[in-house]
Amino acid sequence: MTEHAKQAGAERAARLEPPDAGFRVLVVDDEELYAQAIGRELLRHGISSDIAYTAAEALEFSRSGTYHAILLDHKLPDDDGIRIIPVLLARQLGASLTMMTAYETIPNAIAAIRQGADDYVVKQPSIKPIVQMVLETRRKVEVRQSGEGWDEHKRKGLLGRSPELLRVMEQVARVAQSPGTTVLITGETGVGKEVTAQYLHRLSSPPGSPFTAVDCVALPGQLVESLLFGHEKGAFTGADRTREGAFFEAGEGVIFFDEIGEMDPSLQGKLLRVLESRKYQRVGSVQEYPVRARVVAATNRDLLDLAKGGRFRFDLYQRLSVFPIHIPPLRERGDDVLLLANHFLEFFSRKMGVSAESLSPQVQAYLMAYDFPGNTRELKNIIERAVIMAGGGPLEPKHLPDRLLGAGIEPAAVRRETPGVPIDFIPGVDTMETLEMKMIRHAMKKANGVKSEAAKVLGISRFQLLRRLEKYGMAQAGEEEGAAADENDK
Repeated sequence: MTEHAKQAGAERAARLEPPDAGFRVLVVDDEELYAQAIGRELLRHGISSDIAYTAAEALEFSRSGTYHAILLDHKLPDDDGIRIIPVLLARQLGASLTMMTAYETIPNAIAAIRQGADDYVVKQPSIKPIVQMVLETRRKVEVRQSGEGWDEHKRKGLLGRSPELLRVMEQVARVAQSPGTTVLITGETGVGKEVTAQYLHRLSSPPGSPFTAVDCVALPGQLVESLLFGHEKGAFTGADRTREGAFFEAGEGVIFFDEIGEMDPSLQGKLLRVLESRKYQRVGSVQEYPVRARVVAATNRDLLDLAKGGRFRFDLYQRLSVFPIHIPPLRERGDDVLLLANHFLEFFSRKMGVSAESLSPQVQAYLMAYDFPGNTRELKNIIERAVIMAGGGPLEPKHLPDRLLGAGIEPAAVRRETPGVPIDFIPGVDTMETLEMKMIRHAMKKANGVKSEAAKVLGISRFQLLRRLEKYGMAQAGEEEGAAADENDK
């Protein structure tokens, strides 16, 4: 350990460790007085902290400690702070990371956020804004640990009861019985691929085993092998000590490769050899170490198409897809939209300290009519925004983004001024699917079975109507009356 690390350890033991502290912060800054001032102020609030003055010390602390928040300086004497963000966050899952800098620039802020930072702040003579940020993070952690507002979507795994999702959960349960099997999770952006991987981890890994996430988009080219496999002291310039990599840190848990389709081609061959042999070597060593973790990969791209185009190794694709799991998009999961929406409503209401209001039939209808290109992640953001806009009151259509209000079927209760689609919807009895089916039947009847006209009545495209007719087994609806007219319209 360096002299700075020893000094930091002495400072920590003497002054920065309140009794029974459950919330811990890692402060990384080469300005020693500034870092120690933050540590002392945090201590006044009952928060323990470790202080690192170099990137190497920060990485060393991240291996042995557990932190809820990380304050990371941009310019460190031995590395760029932005470059080590992925490593810190891979070792400290769930930690909130704030990048601190003396000079604010837009490119650096964007780079830090892309690497996983939650915030980017300019250092000021007063440390109060930084301390207040840490205090807010502690409050959120305490709420979560108390069980109030805990996100069930992450704690229990995938949330829903649609047949499509139940099939996914059954697949996860089956492969959980085979700990060494490699799993490939596919699906659109925002469907919950990492949540699914974490669900598999909880079902199959020994208690306390790590879940180590590797972002294949953010992997820095020159350091990638060291990050994954570790390195020996002296293996390359700057390697002043032996370090372990992600495969070692994953232990008997899961190592999760997110967006595997973006992995650099030069690394694909190395990963293939590891999967085939179940062994790896540190950089600069000939000794082999066993891979004990399950490998799970995820992508929103078609790896087979990438392989055919020469952009992804076909043999690696075969190794990864031993047990493929496809997560369906939210638009194919029916009433799961409302189940998730109500869950997020309760979650954010508790988080913000406001009373939870149930979703009105109008809001439900708008949600059910929307296609959600951003899937579950987009729905979560929509509900969070709506709770903020409602300010503790009931959620109304005006609290929804404009893209929802113009994207699908308008509920009759919202468009009373426009006659045409009578709705005999019974709240609390009929499901939202029933509402949509009734609206379609009324529109088809009004349009004499002509689908293009019915689509205009509903305020949706003809393609959207055809897709809904097929979904509800109504593809033949009204064809006897309007087949000829509809055919001419195609």
